[in-house]
Amino acid sequence: MRNGDVLQRIGKMAELFDDHSLLQLGAGGTWNGQSFTLLGRLQYKYGEGTWTEWHAVLGDGSSAYLSEDNGAYVFTTAQAVQREMPPADRFRVGATTAINGKSFTVASNQSVALIAAQGELPRLPELGTSFAMVELRSQAVDAKGAGEVLSVDYSSQPPSVSMGQSVLLEDLKLTGLKDESAKDEKGRQFACPNCGATLTVKLAGSQSMSCGSCHSIIDLSQGIGGELKHAIQDEPVQPLIPLGTTGTLQGAQWQVVGFQHRMGTDPSDPDEHFGWEEYLLYNAKRGFIFLVDSTEGWSVVRPATGAPVVSDNRQSAKYLGTHYQLKESYTARTNYVVGEFYWQVQRDQVTENRDYSSGKNLLSLEQTANELTWSVGNTIDSATVAMAFKLKDKQDLLKRADVGPLVSGTNPLMRQEFWVFIVVVLFFVAMTRCSPDCDPNVENCSGSSYRSSGGSYGGFSSGGGHK
Repeated sequence: MRNGDVLQRIGKMAELFDDHSLLQLGAGGTWNGQSFTLLGRLQYKYGEGTWTEWHAVLGDGSSAYLSEDNGAYVFTTAQAVQREMPPADRFRVGATTAINGKSFTVASNQSVALIAAQGELPRLPELGTSFAMVELRSQAVDAKGAGEVLSVDYSSQPPSVSMGQSVLLEDLKLTGLKDESAKDEKGRQFACPNCGATLTVKLAGSQSMSCGSCHSIIDLSQGIGGELKHAIQDEPVQPLIPLGTTGTLQGAQWQVVGFQHRMGTDPSDPDEHFGWEEYLLYNAKRGFIFLVDSTEGWSVVRPATGAPVVSDNRQSAKYLGTHYQLKESYTARTNYVVGEFYWQVQRDQVTENRDYSSGKNLLSLEQTANELTWSVGNTIDSATVAMAFKLKDKQDLLKRADVGPLVSGTNPLMRQEFWVFIVVVLFFVAMTRCSPDCDPNVENCSGSSYRSSGGSYGGFSSGGGHK
């Protein structure tokens, strides 16, 4: 620690764990018309995992932070506020509040702690001491769904406030990044804590993964050298799209890196259950999206940075000028996972969900006591999925209730053939996906309820200041 011209030793700090980030000290780029250089690094831990803050010094000598979390990034700078910040417990997740005259939604309220640091830093929170961190999101303001991210850091008094926006690494014109070929893959191998099988972590930011031999879920949030906690999984589910498969969606190449089966319960009818599947797709430049498979069809969704505007009765929401109507509310539970995940996925992880729709457009909210995640996307037909992942041999297995309209010069609803066709389709779906023996714990099936929207809980993969 420097006090004027005097350097004072304040003790030793824990080693940084290797998160295989492309960023490193000395890397530089351009942001908001200014050059910057990364001179410091902070690693934080919270209940669901870890994230990194890079201290960036701008061309004018001021400081900023580039937050790296879940494969995406947010650039933040200090923000002056017009009034004193209330205690952290006053910020309730999901509530709205006004700061400096702008409306924000509370997206996260976590207890966090600094676990390691490196390089030059303007100030250093006390190592290992827990403090509150609150994150708020403003309404989406552009076509990409980006909004402002406001963070309130209670490691000091008064708490410090910063404002940021999500960024793509390619837009920062970075130089001095790590050479990907220099990664030591041996350092990412370890023995399964349950069965001893040798496992290799392939995704740089993975916080958890499953064992291919015994199907255990393994917590990687402490790093490979940390204690590897695990949970046994029963009744393995085989994904229709194998892990490692690559496909082209939305003009980009994606790889299937994770898969999970989830089950929903309608609060008004606890005996009614329905199951669906989610594929986690990864692209090095675009981060993560989800391909959702339900009885009602396929959909592609991505976590959103900006917050939608929700009506007081929660029956509707507005996002980027589109009005959505509430389709259903339910409790979602994770039953089975395979592959690697950028968040600390757990067996029996529960979220409270609300799905909104507007035609083919989808908007979903997943919420726990400490954070919420909005996801936005749209439905796609099964033929697109089969073509994207070169699965024409599985095209019949991929078909869902996504049959397009009949082309006719008269109203198809008045034609007998139409209703015969509908009955046949419903019978086929019922026999193949919703048989009387269908178990929603391990199959994509439902009774009278359907899961059509998407977006998986697991932190903000769009990045976002602090967690």
